[in-house]
Parts: sequence; structure tokens; C-alpha cells
Amino acid sequence: MHKPKRVEQSTEVSYFALNNELNRPIDGKIPLEKDREAVRAFFLEHVNPNTVFFYTLDEKLDYLVENDYIEKEFLDKYDRNFIKQLMQKIYDKKFRFRSFMGAFKFYRQYALKTNDGERYLERFEDRIVFNALYLADGDEQLAEDLAEELIHQRYQPATPTFLNAGRKRRGELVSCFLLQVTDDMNSIGRTINSSLQLSRIGGGVGVSLSNLRAAGDPIKKIANASSGVVPVMKLLEDSFSYSNQLGQRNGAGAVYLNVFHPDIVAFLSTKKENADEKIRVKTLSLGLVVPDKFYELTAKDEMMYLFSPYDVERVYGKPFSYVDITAEYDRMVNNEEIHKSKIRARDLENEIAKLQQESGYPYIVNIDTANRTNPIDGTILMSNLCSEILQVQDYSILNDAQEYVKLGTDISCNLGSTNVVKLMQSPDFGKSVDVMVRALTFVTDHSHIKAVPSVKNGNDKAHTIGLGAMGLHTFFALNEMHYGSAESIEFTDLYFMLLNYYTLKSSCAIAKERGVTFDGFERSKYATGEYFDRYTSKELRIEHDKVAKIFDNAGIQLPSASDWEQLKKDVQTYGLYHQNRLAVAPTGSISYVNETSASLHPITRLIEERQEKKTGKTYYPAPYLSNKTLPYYTSAYDTDMRKVVDVYAAAQQHIDQGMSLTFFMKSKLSDDLYEWKKGRTDKMTTRDLNILRHYAWRKGIKSIYYIRTFTEDEQEIGSNTCESCTI
Repeated sequence: MHKPKRVEQSTEVSYFALNNELNRPIDGKIPLEKDREAVRAFFLEHVNPNTVFFYTLDEKLDYLVENDYIEKEFLDKYDRNFIKQLMQKIYDKKFRFRSFMGAFKFYRQYALKTNDGERYLERFEDRIVFNALYLADGDEQLAEDLAEELIHQRYQPATPTFLNAGRKRRGELVSCFLLQVTDDMNSIGRTINSSLQLSRIGGGVGVSLSNLRAAGDPIKKIANASSGVVPVMKLLEDSFSYSNQLGQRNGAGAVYLNVFHPDIVAFLSTKKENADEKIRVKTLSLGLVVPDKFYELTAKDEMMYLFSPYDVERVYGKPFSYVDITAEYDRMVNNEEIHKSKIRARDLENEIAKLQQESGYPYIVNIDTANRTNPIDGTILMSNLCSEILQVQDYSILNDAQEYVKLGTDISCNLGSTNVVKLMQSPDFGKSVDVMVRALTFVTDHSHIKAVPSVKNGNDKAHTIGLGAMGLHTFFALNEMHYGSAESIEFTDLYFMLLNYYTLKSSCAIAKERGVTFDGFERSKYATGEYFDRYTSKELRIEHDKVAKIFDNAGIQLPSASDWEQLKKDVQTYGLYHQNRLAVAPTGSISYVNETSASLHPITRLIEERQEKKTGKTYYPAPYLSNKTLPYYTSAYDTDMRKVVDVYAAAQQHIDQGMSLTFFMKSKLSDDLYEWKKGRTDKMTTRDLNILRHYAWRKGIKSIYYIRTFTEDEQEIGSNTCESCTI
């Protein structure tokens, strides 16, 4: 076979210099044309000279298969002529990256390279086609439809899927997992081993420690024998660091603890900058499981009791995490069999806020909110590394041989994201969503994490997926809506109602086609029909003319109460294939590739600066930045976070899981709900953070992700003259 030709690279490199000129205003204007020039230079100087050239598509496909770059098995499910026709069809779309960051991210992180890492074997279009063919699993029509969604950027698989689909030497298609520990050494040992195994394959792991007995609790009736949760945290952190994917990056883990656990203060102390090295955790993320009762006690400025998980499990006959603390609080306080201690609720609340200001942690899971709106029979215990996964779990029981006496259900996260701007331009919104659901379904059906049987068992029973969204702020800006305005909130409400409706419809169709539902469907609020009541009880009415016009111009018909009633009947008749369907992830890298704003939150800057390890600084202008969109692109740091909560709350009411809601903190909250003081020296206080958490809880937010604080260095960057430039 003809050896692929290599074109020598030019020694001149100008694309970084051109991109960096974005940060140098000319006569008070941002020179956006420099970024477009940087894209062209990037392809001319770097991508094209370093891309392996093939004379024909047959030669390319044969080379990739014979040299173990691409799997032969999934290609063999299709006629070769069909594959070539699909590739040519996607090439003919003449896709072009609009920003340097989008192109740079794709070729640096996702494009298939030669074994020496020096040359590219894929264009963006090739990665699109291989994803479509792989995820369609031999279905030609689905492959064509999925390729259309991907090339038009209406749908974007999460990084593990987009990166690995079709590759011969690949990692897993999912990369986030949730595990729980029960209060025995066998479970602790198994969890540490599972964390090692999941880190080895590239997974971020969330671990619930709430069931573990506290420091000073008895072991085999010997008082003060337990060391508590902190030593287990240290073991887990070492496990994640050790299993570092061939030295490419350390594993990543988060540990969750209930605020009513006696070790809560020690747990938070491990993340403080001045913590003793014996207890300090540097790379482990912290998350708190917060019942409603905590908010009630802090609001009343009362003392709160912390309960021994060991005693609670003895009294209630189930692990601590499975006890409804809000409902049982008074009984637990009055039960003399349960050892307890006291702390002032507001003191703990302030400690949480101080740590969030200092480190960004802990994450918050409003566990009663999550369970109250959960349509599935079972208990949600925790979340994941990015706080958007909220699914029921069942604990395992192991014997001393580390064998499962009872195999529980843990969680793997299978994610993808809609691009709000692009999906609203789809010729058929419902069909687009159906294609996305089927692509995600392939991933959940083909994820077999055998090294962790509880994760495999959970995935096999639940068939869960997590379709989310990115580009919401970009959509607002393009449609001249301020973030957090009444119009933007109504649009968000309707968009996620549509995602809910069409993912339910697709899941029902798959259940009908296969004659299979998720395990426990018959005990769910879907089966009883109760879930649908809020949609069938009244007709939808759009309040704002601008929002009505958006959907009218897009040709999107919103489902009526009778449409929901019919869907309810179909679901009750045929069931649902997926236990969970929706979750909004942070969408870091994939939002750059899609050249849109990340997730649902506001942009951080008009011109975002990123420090790349090998190449220095790169700059990313807000997507579709122009004189028209400029007034609607207010930075997250200059936005009252209660407006962000309002937008997320509009989405949350339709999302069966959670959302990665980040707070961006700079200025002090004013007394007026939507006034924001701009003085950069008037910094956010712990009181302000406490107010925000309570506000989010009252608005029905299930989880809060990271807290990003405006530091002095960031202030210097944020006050760059580009922030006040024209286009």
C-alpha cells in the first residue's frame, strides 16, 4: 500500500501572535478579525502541513484499520461505499472553525494522531463520522442523522465518547462514577480498590463517606476505637494520585459527607490551607450532603445535633445515608440509644462559607430537594465530581472474602450536551433530540465496568443517560436578552420543558421497540402517571412576545396539555428505557470546540484568557461577539448570582437529575435583590455566600458546584480595557 505522504511544516508560526492581539485594543476596539486570521494561520502553518495525506478514502480507511488506529469491527457493520459516501457528504458541508480556541482545542485534545504524536490522522469531519458510525452501531439511517447533528453542532458527546468512539486503542466512553461506602472494613477496602480501577481507566470518582462511623465511635464494643472519615479520605487521595493513567494525569475524586455527621468539622478542616499535613487533602474534592433541617436550624440560629452513624444504623436497621434526617431529626435527638454532640448551626454554616471563599469547596447537594422531586423508587445519596449526577443507589454487602453477599447499584455517568443556539435552528427539534438519546443509549448499553461490579449492575439495570445543554448565554446575547431577565427565564423554562418532553418520548419509543424498561419502572411516578400531572393540569401560555416569536420563527410547536396526556398514556403502556435522562454538566472543553458559552452560566469575560502549559496564553472572545451582542454579554463576575440561580431554577424543574451550578464571586450583595455593587474593593462576605445558598435552596436548586472567587490577579485581568471596548 502507498505510504501516506507527509508535508513538511513551515518554520514560521504566527497564529499565537495573531490570537494574542485580541487582547490589544486598537482605538478602543477589540480586533476580532485577528482571531479569524489566527484560525487561518493555524491551519496553514500547523494543521495542514502536519496532517497525513491520503490519495483516496479507501487508502485512508485501510491505513487507519491496518495500523490499529481505528477499530475494524464497527466499520464492518456498514458497506464500505456507504462509509465513503457519508464521509464525502460531511466534507461537503465545508465546516470551518470560527475561533482559534475552537480549532486549537480540537486538534490538541481530540484529533487522532500518529503514534509519535507528531501528525494528525483526522480532520474534524473524520471525528464526526467515526462518532456517528460507532454510536449508530450499524444503523445507516441513524449514522446519517447523527452525523448531521454533530456536524451542525446541535449535539456534542461528552469528551470520553467524542475522543474515544471508534478508536482501536481507547479509553472508556464514560468517565465519571459514584460509589458509596458502608460502615465496614470490607466495603472500605473494596471502595479503595474500585477507585484505583476507575482512575486507571480515566474516571473521576465520587465517594459517599456518610455511612462511616465517626472518630471515637466504638469498634466491636470497644469505645473510642474508630478513627473516623479523615484517614479514609487520605487513603482515597493516595489511590487517585497513584493510579495516574500512565503518568498522563492524576485520577480525580470527590468525597461527600452529610452535615449531620460528627466528623463534619474535621472533614472541612482537611481542605484548609493551614491544615496539618497529616490530615490535609490537596487534590481531593469535598462535597456536603445537606438536608432541609440544616437550613431550618441556621435560619432560626439554633444548635444542631450531630448523630453517630454507627448508632443510627443500629437503631434504624439501615445505613446512615438512607435515613431521612429532616423527618427523623426530633426522634433521633430524643433517642437515648443514639450518641450525639452539639454545634451551633450558624457556626458550621460560616465555616462552610469561609472554606468556599478560600478553596472553592465544598460542593453542596440539597439532598431533600433531590429526593423530593425524584420520580424513581429509591434514595439519592450523593453526587459526582461535578455535582450534576443525582441517581438512586442501593448498598452492597460483602463478606470477609470480599465477595458480594448482596450486589448493590452504583453509578456511571453517560453524558452529552445540546448546543442551545444550534438546536434552536434544527429543522426538526424532536427528531434531533431522538437521535441524541439513541446515541447516548448506545453508550450506556456498551459500558461494562467489570472491575467494579456494583457500577456495572447499576448501569445494566438503570440504562441512565444525561443529556444537557451549553450555549445558553450565547443564545440570550444573540436574541438580545439580558441574562436573568424575565424573558431569559421563560425561554430557559420552555427549552428544558422541550428537552424533557422529547427525551421522555424517545425513551418510551425505545422501551416499546425493545420490550424492555429500566429496573423498577413499575414502582416509579412515571408508571403511576403522577409525574405528568404538572404538565397535564393546565395549558401552556407564553408570557413574553419575544419568547413566543423565537419559538415561532424556529418552527417549534410546544407540546399542549393533551400532548402530555398522550405521552403519559404511552409511558404507562410501554414504559421508559432510561431511569434518568437529563443532567447539565460543566461542558468545559466541548464548549470551546462548539464555539459557544459553557453550560448554562454567564461568560466569565468578553475576552477569556487561558494559560496553556506548552504554548503560553491564548484568548477566546465571547462567541458571536459583535456590537449587537456586546451589551448582553455581562461577565458572571458582574452578575448578581441570584439571577443565575433564577435561570438554573427554571431549568431544574424539568431536569430529573442535577446541574453543575457554579457561583462566581466578586462584589458584595446589596440589600436590593437585583442590584449589584460594582466596587471591586467591596468583597463578597461569608454572609453573602450563606444568603446565596439559602436562596438557591428555596428556589429548588438540587446542587451547587464550585465557588470561583475573583482574586487580585483575576481582577487585573478582568479590568483589561477590552472589557469596555467596542467591536
